[in-house]
Amino acid sequence: MSKNTNFILLTMLISLITLVSCSSVNKDRDKASPDYSDPSYWAALPTMPGKSNLVPVGSPPAIVNSEVDVFYIHPTTLKDWSQANQDLSDKKVNNWTDASVIARQASVFNQCCEIYAPRYRQAGFTAIKDPDYLRNGGKAYRLAYSDVLKAFDYYIKNKNKSRPFIIAGHSQGALMTYWLLKDRIDNSPLQKQLVTAYIIGIDLMQGDFGRTYQSLKLCTTPKQTGCVLAWNSVTKDLNIDQYETMVGKRYEYQYKTNKGRESVCINPITFDVNQPEAQASASKGAVPGEPGFGKLKALKSGSVAAKCHRGLLIVEADPTLELTPLPGGSMHYHDIGLFYGDISANIALRIEEFLMR
Repeated sequence: MSKNTNFILLTMLISLITLVSCSSVNKDRDKASPDYSDPSYWAALPTMPGKSNLVPVGSPPAIVNSEVDVFYIHPTTLKDWSQANQDLSDKKVNNWTDASVIARQASVFNQCCEIYAPRYRQAGFTAIKDPDYLRNGGKAYRLAYSDVLKAFDYYIKNKNKSRPFIIAGHSQGALMTYWLLKDRIDNSPLQKQLVTAYIIGIDLMQGDFGRTYQSLKLCTTPKQTGCVLAWNSVTKDLNIDQYETMVGKRYEYQYKTNKGRESVCINPITFDVNQPEAQASASKGAVPGEPGFGKLKALKSGSVAAKCHRGLLIVEADPTLELTPLPGGSMHYHDIGLFYGDISANIALRIEEFLMR
């Protein structure tokens, strides 16, 4: 199988994640619904930050008692093909979640925010392998979302206290964010508390704004607040023509049109739609090395060039970062780590702007 074919399969996975139906969740599984008043169902809380408190070597320590919260939703970390949804008592999966993404993604917000990161019955890869994906895979993802929705509602009712907040998710977590914004934020009283939202690593379309979202807008400038950010990182080896045949299938399926079926991309070095390209010299710092256990290595500034092109973020990463693309040219696993320093600096600007207003 060619590298491009492998990438198309990955793209199908990312695209189909947002194509799942709104079918009801499996009632038998729902009996094990987590109780979010129990801290063990959280990967990070301000009272027990865990791996979200890690910082890259040489970086300032995580702050405490900040004025803003972040509700972070992790991507797929369940590797067991025999499970449609994660058993939340599985310590091995929980430990990998903490080491691979809480430490490398959620921690990007520990210089600005109190971090709330729920554990949820995430859908596993088997949900996508199922040939009857829309029905059975859909149930797995909707079950996962029922937990995220429950966690967010608990957070708002018991922890938020009308504070400003950020919602951030990557990959499967981005799907959860996509739905959560629609169901709880767009055109709701909570929208006035939203500093910004991150839908990273799925096929968010330009036409989602005005269709999926009636009042939420895309972020177009570095200090804009109450808006949504999105990008998908790839290398120059990607066959964009093949990619474009797959992305937006969810959108076309849902809205029965191709109008607005253009992928959203903001450059996370400039955060400015009028500056779609950035040289490596502007990069504030990437996390070296693959996701895994252990400390976060010191950030390397000036190590990533990036440009938005046809809805994709094409990156050129310094080889010394030792970040391996997925087959075909996807940098999906590094969507946040590549821009760790840039995201941290930018969210500080947005929070400053939000609090001033």
